[in-house]
Amino acid sequence: MHRGSRSYSMLLALPALAFTLAAAVAADWPQWQGPDRTGISKETGLLKTWPKDGPPLAWKVKGLGGGYTTPSVAQGRIYGMSYKGNEEVVWALNEADGKELWNTKIAAKGQAGYNEGSRCSPTVDGDRVYVLGISSDVVCLDAASGKILWQKNLKKDYAGKMMSGWGYSESPLVDGDKLIVTPGGKDASLVALNKKDGELLWKAQVPQGDGAGYSSVIAADVQGTRQYIQFMGRGVVGIAAADGKFLWRYDKPHNTTANISTPIYHDGHVFAGSGYGTGGGLAKLTKQATGDFKADEVYFTKQMQNHHGGMVLVDGHIYGNNQGQLACINFLTGEVKWNERKPGKGSIAFADGHIYYRNEGGPIVLVEANPKEYVEKGRFTQPDRSGKSAWPHPVIANGKLYILDQDLLLCYDIKQK
Repeated sequence: MHRGSRSYSMLLALPALAFTLAAAVAADWPQWQGPDRTGISKETGLLKTWPKDGPPLAWKVKGLGGGYTTPSVAQGRIYGMSYKGNEEVVWALNEADGKELWNTKIAAKGQAGYNEGSRCSPTVDGDRVYVLGISSDVVCLDAASGKILWQKNLKKDYAGKMMSGWGYSESPLVDGDKLIVTPGGKDASLVALNKKDGELLWKAQVPQGDGAGYSSVIAADVQGTRQYIQFMGRGVVGIAAADGKFLWRYDKPHNTTANISTPIYHDGHVFAGSGYGTGGGLAKLTKQATGDFKADEVYFTKQMQNHHGGMVLVDGHIYGNNQGQLACINFLTGEVKWNERKPGKGSIAFADGHIYYRNEGGPIVLVEANPKEYVEKGRFTQPDRSGKSAWPHPVIANGKLYILDQDLLLCYDIKQK
């Protein structure tokens, strides 16, 4: 259930997400929501329409294990997490053919309430991979071999707690030399760890003592202050990157069940939305003389009740799931451009002028990123469905589209010939 989601077309003043991600090629997808944590791929030359049966299937693999992880692709490898038997594991596959390269146990199968498997997307940074397991195990592994290099536990080490009982679902953020994760503890709402050895650099305290949500943190440079923005149990918060100082909060987008989708930051504004009848809102951030920030609501709308499918920001418009519809709204005003039921409830990514939309019941849809009207450019039905809700997001990397469904991974060729 991550969901967890996202961005600005052709990188409209990205929030300076300074991930090291050394040696990753430009078209890799090395972490949650892609290179910049926005759900946006920079790739071009992709298919503009799909054949009736969808793009060609390059390969498929089975037996990966259970769960809802969204894969990461970097340096010729595909990384993911799952439950296998009584173990929670991290795995790596060969990008060319899906052959397994390694499989490493990080913990026993979690005891979380919704116990169907991992939700974290591995974060690849140079020769290392960082993950967060359901039972709060933060693990650093060697990218080539899968060897565990260091390991922490957010509950044991930082008295971490979740806002509700589905287990940790965050994908860790690498920012320079820091690894950022969200324990949700009273004295450690967020923590910065040294990415080399896992040692604590700082702890951030959020005043209301929010538990961790199911979202993943992003980084942004806001009026000269680098900060981490996270959707927690009671609202969206901003934390100073330098020392963990609490800067601001915006509570209206939260619900009390599960806050999942990753916030969007652009040009001094933050948008966040959630499901369970809530909706989404835009807040303008303004730096105060004290160095703190004020978050003033610009608008709030019920027309972006985004559960866990995520959102992308393209040319000033947000696209995302709204109560079982694919919706498009204006980022700065909240004006609804269109709502379309045909795609159904699902998850989202963007590349080369198009929305890649994955219906949780199986169909994969290609939609033109057009704020004027809904224009569908292709769809196909995913083969070999697991029978469970298909929650992993679509991944676009190096001319391929990846669709994960429990223990099945499908790789489609979407490059123009």
